[in-house]
Amino acid sequence: MEINNIAGVGDEISFKSGVKGIVEKIYQNSVMVSVTENTTDLEFEGDKTVIGHKNYEII
Repeated sequence: MEINNIAGVGDEISFKSGVKGIVEKIYQNSVMVSVTENTTDLEFEGDKTVIGHKNYEII
């Protein structure tokens, strides 16, 4: 199993195959992200979402 590096505040991450964002807050098992790019049909209320550490990649 690949261990994902945990993103820091201000890091840019990608997730869900087409969504990018900037980390705003770090939690024990996830990060809060301000969405900056979204090429999917997904909608994020207030352009923010929470992503588990295993579900994103630091770019």
